[in-house]
Amino acid sequence: MIVNISQVILLLIFPALTLILVKHSRFFAWLSSVIICYLFGIMLGNLPFYKVNLEISRAIIQITVPLAIPLLLFSTDFIRWLRLAKKTVISFSLTVVAVIVTSAISAHFFAHRIDESWKIAGMLVGVYTGGTPNMSAIGLALGVREETFIMLNGADVIVSSIYLIFLMTFAQRLLLLFMPAFKQDIAQPGPERELLVNASQIPKNKAKIKTLSFSFALAVIIVVLSTGFSLLILKEISVTMIILTITTLGIAGSFSPKIRNVEGTYELGQYILLIFCVTIGTLANIKNIMSTSPLIFYYCAAVVFGSILLHYTLAAILRIDTDTAIITSTAAIFGPAFVGPIAGVLKNREIVISGLTSGLVGYALGNYLGLLTAFLLKP
Repeated sequence: MIVNISQVILLLIFPALTLILVKHSRFFAWLSSVIICYLFGIMLGNLPFYKVNLEISRAIIQITVPLAIPLLLFSTDFIRWLRLAKKTVISFSLTVVAVIVTSAISAHFFAHRIDESWKIAGMLVGVYTGGTPNMSAIGLALGVREETFIMLNGADVIVSSIYLIFLMTFAQRLLLLFMPAFKQDIAQPGPERELLVNASQIPKNKAKIKTLSFSFALAVIIVVLSTGFSLLILKEISVTMIILTITTLGIAGSFSPKIRNVEGTYELGQYILLIFCVTIGTLANIKNIMSTSPLIFYYCAAVVFGSILLHYTLAAILRIDTDTAIITSTAAIFGPAFVGPIAGVLKNREIVISGLTSGLVGYALGNYLGLLTAFLLKP
């Protein structure tokens, strides 16, 4: 009993400690809170003197993913995204197409080499059009084995880190050889920039905490309604149906300014996602992972580098400027969190808003596209 309580406390508190570490340490910021939480979870789950209750971990996973999805989607402004420069929308769309095409091709190639290759394809489409929340949701909806999820996430970390190094070093200079340079436009209005700054902070006063509590309650209601809808339509609890319904209702909520503009909603969703990351790590058996074939790594690398190459090729043909191509690729592959740092490397603040919004749109599309891809590839 005491061990079970301590497990729940650790799973809930460690993400908060991680956020503090990331805020005060460049090394931990570079490593990212997601990776730190995964590593801690894996360590906790494999300690010889600490017995993790796997049923508690699985229960927390079932709760955190559905709750995080609407909270992350509430901040999305689809109308503003469509009003952005046409090239931003085109470039992000090219990224999505490139990921789907390369995932489908890779799935066929690895079909007889890797179990659940069609499920992996769906998860990769989700994570590389949206982010980790999509990979988690799709894996949950498709019933992916825990070892497969851990291996795929590990491969994603390694492969995407290689691409991140490329983006932060000579990507801009290399792509300028084939693509036009970014043309300076009128800067974004001051209030909108201020909104971006404020949105990165968790609200602390009582009034703002009250509105954030409303968003959390709304997310809970959406999860309950989605579960009820699944029971009503299919006469059973279908995780796939629940995830798609939650995504749809989360998007619907984002069209209300009162819901969309609640400060800290996105950050709360990220915190819940970090709880998931720690928890999924506790299910990883290091012995099983070490004995797994490296084919999943090759699969992931084929999708990432294949989609990147296809995206930049199509962008060059359509004369998309270098900075827009890079920032939309960043938004798709890494999600909104990396848009700011990459924009800083590019020395171009004008692309921050378009990149952030593209990343949030990717979160919204990822579940639909990932599940659709998986079911189309299902043998």
